[in-house]
Amino acid sequence: MTSSAEILARLIAFDTVSRNPNMDLMDYVRDALAGVGVEATIIPNEEGTKANLLATIGPSDRGGVMLSGHTDVVPVDGQDWSKPPFELTEENDRYYGRGTADMKGFVACALAAGLKAARRELKTPLHLAFSYDEEIGCQGVRSMIDLLREAPVRPAMCIVGEPTSLTVATGHKGKIALRARCVGREGHSALAPLAMNALHLGADLIAELRDVQAGLRDEGAQDGDYDVPYTTVHAAKIAGGVALNIVPNLCEVDFEIRNVAEDDPQTILAEIRARAGRIVAGVADHAPEAAIEIAETFSYPGLNTSRSADVVGFVKSLTGGNATCKVAFGTEGGLFSQELDVPTVVCGPGSMMQGHKPDEYVEVSQIERCDAMLDTLLERLEAGI
Repeated sequence: MTSSAEILARLIAFDTVSRNPNMDLMDYVRDALAGVGVEATIIPNEEGTKANLLATIGPSDRGGVMLSGHTDVVPVDGQDWSKPPFELTEENDRYYGRGTADMKGFVACALAAGLKAARRELKTPLHLAFSYDEEIGCQGVRSMIDLLREAPVRPAMCIVGEPTSLTVATGHKGKIALRARCVGREGHSALAPLAMNALHLGADLIAELRDVQAGLRDEGAQDGDYDVPYTTVHAAKIAGGVALNIVPNLCEVDFEIRNVAEDDPQTILAEIRARAGRIVAGVADHAPEAAIEIAETFSYPGLNTSRSADVVGFVKSLTGGNATCKVAFGTEGGLFSQELDVPTVVCGPGSMMQGHKPDEYVEVSQIERCDAMLDTLLERLEAGI
């Protein structure tokens, strides 16, 4: 039988950086499942270049457990790798390669579990849900969610296998990604005060974002389960200007809000819009054409599963651990929870401390522990939990 390590080597060899297609990888997964008699549903994007995959092993008339993982990875451009990023290297009790931690390690374990499950008589089904474009805002999974929303029976619970060192994570923050388009008035730099510098509008907006962040840090909701226990507002990119002797008429600022469950991100965004309006009002007499337009580029909800939820106790019983945590990064778990009302936790092999870095790796022992967790899951499904 194909091992998780062998599957991981195949998965790593597919360059599924989010800008690239993932169909070859999905064809591999579909064919592997077909080889043991499991029919997988491929859900392609409009261009037919990328797809989600959904497969059920066992009876279809009851909920079961869904294992969710994304198949895209972040780029390696500009990173100093000492090992080939798209070839699995085993060294020092680690598996190296892009996506080993985030999160093809779990996808490999989940597929291996699916192949084993097909040879057993499950009384409760196992669902495999593999998606695309998670790394650019949980975009691809939404068509899978649409399909699951119309299904006669939804999964009873979901395990999203992002790297948590196999600790059960009950939550993550929500995120709204935004772009502010700051419009000024161009002019010759020798006459700069007669123009309206759009970069100045952008800088003033960033100052307001920093002030909003300070307020959230000092007076906002606090959740001590997170490394950063409050909602964050973060400016990541500013672009504008053409030449030194031209006052720029356009500046764009990319920023985000990552909110704890107790904070409403739309309320925070409304405050930011109000502050942007005051910036524009302050220059209206001089430059009535000035504007700051804020548009959402993507968003996903947070996950906030109760520690007392059945899914938490169940997955802890699979891992043998007692601790829970919340993770700083976003996942598709919030969408499964909020859009489908499927109780969800995050639990997978490896650590995000190794994700998105050169020489990304997952420890061999983490893959072995994940296999053991999923073997225990299969025993439970065979017994009909």
